[in-house]
Amino acid sequence: MSDRLRVLAGYSPDDRGEDALALAALLARGTGAALTVANVHPPAWPARGPGSVDAEWVGYLKEQSAAALAQAGERLGALKVAKKDAAFRQHAHRGSGRGLIEVAGETGAGLIVIGSAPRGRRGRIAIGSTADQLLHGSPVPVLLAPRGYAEEAPERFGRLTVAYWRRRDTEAPLAVAGAFARRLGLPVRLVTLVLRPPGLPARFLRADDVVQRQLAQAEKDLAHAAGVVGADGAVEVRTEAVPGVGIAKTLGAVDMPPGEVLACMSSHDGPLRKVFLGESAGKIVRAAPCPVLVLPRGGGTR
Repeated sequence: MSDRLRVLAGYSPDDRGEDALALAALLARGTGAALTVANVHPPAWPARGPGSVDAEWVGYLKEQSAAALAQAGERLGALKVAKKDAAFRQHAHRGSGRGLIEVAGETGAGLIVIGSAPRGRRGRIAIGSTADQLLHGSPVPVLLAPRGYAEEAPERFGRLTVAYWRRRDTEAPLAVAGAFARRLGLPVRLVTLVLRPPGLPARFLRADDVVQRQLAQAEKDLAHAAGVVGADGAVEVRTEAVPGVGIAKTLGAVDMPPGEVLACMSSHDGPLRKVFLGESAGKIVRAAPCPVLVLPRGGGTR
C-alpha cells in the first residue's frame, strides 16, 4: 500500500449511501485517508439519430447526481470530516459496481466502501447488484457497511477479526489485512470456524475425536497465520478456533463488540488479485453483525 490510503465511497441519496458514507468517514478520521465520494448514475439513452443522445435526459441525470454529491458533502460535516478534505466524482455507467471499479482505477483508490442493499435485515449485509459486481471483480478490497450503520456507527474501530482457513494464496491477503490493521492501530484476531457436519454424531461413534483433530489442526494453521500477520511485531495478534454447525450459527457464537471489522478472503477459484466471493465467504458476509472487508485473492491493493 502507499503511505496514504485512498478510500472511495459509493454514495446514493438513500440509507445505503448514508451507511457507506458513515463507514468511509470513520476510516478517514481514523487513518487520515484521502476520501473520494462517487455517485454512479445511468448513462445517456440513445436518441433518434445515430450516435446522438437526449440532451435533456443527460442534463437530468447529471443534475440528480450533483444533488446527491452535494447532500453527501453536507453529511460529511456531521460525520466530522471537512467537505474540503474530500473529493467528489460523478460517473456514468450501466452498472453501479462496475462504475465504482472504474472510478477506483482513475483515483488510485485502495479501498471501495459501499452500503448494504436495502432489502437486508437491520444490522446485517444484503448483497445487491452493486455489491455483486464489486464482489466478483474488484481489484481492491471492498468494505461493506451493515444496514443501519449510519445510526449506530461507533466513535472508532476496536479490532480487526479475520475469518481464516488455511489454503494456497492466503499469505498475501493476510499481509493486506495486517497492513489495514496497522493503519488503524487495531489488534487482529484470527478466527477459524471448525464446522461439524449436521448428523455427524449420529453416524460416527467417535465424532468428538474427529472434531478435536480438526480443532488441533486449525490451531496449528492459525499459529502459522499469526506469524504472517504479526511478522514485524507491529500488530497484536490472537487466534481462536470455534467449533459449531453451519457458518451463520457458528459465527453467531463469536464475540463481535461495537467497533469490530470482520475480514474474509476471496475464493481460491476466483481470478488472482481480484475480489471473488465464494460460497463460504458469502455466508460470512450475510451473517456478520459488523462491517465486512473482502480481500482480493493474492493481495491486490494500493
